[in-house]
Amino acid sequence: MDNKPALKVGITGGIGSGKSTVCRIFGLLGIPVYSADDRAKWLMEHDSDLKLKIAEEFGQEAYTQEGTLNRKYLADQVFSDPEKVKKINALVHPAVGLDFEKWTKEQMAPYVLKEAALLFETGSASQLDKLINVSSPLKVRVARVLMRDPHRSEAQINSIIDQQLPDEKKNELADFVIKNAENKLLIPQVLEIHQKLLHLS
Repeated sequence: MDNKPALKVGITGGIGSGKSTVCRIFGLLGIPVYSADDRAKWLMEHDSDLKLKIAEEFGQEAYTQEGTLNRKYLADQVFSDPEKVKKINALVHPAVGLDFEKWTKEQMAPYVLKEAALLFETGSASQLDKLINVSSPLKVRVARVLMRDPHRSEAQINSIIDQQLPDEKKNELADFVIKNAENKLLIPQVLEIHQKLLHLS
């Protein structure tokens, strides 16, 4: 394989759309998957520059004496405050962007996937070569999340959905759409996109 940089493909989908399942299928095909949401949590605990900025913006209480993130305090700070949500995103997303670039350079694959719930909403979609949206009917998504996260109420799930870009809009912005409905098989859809991305890379 030559040293051409890997094609950077974003994969997103609203809560309950099943994007993690789709990513597992790509993973079985040998495609490296970067979970932006998991890495964001990791960086908030381990990136000293980011930790300093979060503490400056939200107070020293954002971290425990042991240096671990005080998730409850931070969640209480940003909950239902759009300005504070913007502030935390403005700190975390650039750090994730740099981490993703570094990670991509270490991969030996024709293309890599960046999985993120808020790919379009944060503007990080503009740094990617191609975009996939995992689309699923609203009722199905709510039912999936209620089963997966028994601690969440239907009202909480709908509140999260309301904060995300509507599926129709994401489908318009994406290069590829995977329909994850009860009557659609996922694997053939993933294989078709995989072949197309291999031709592009």
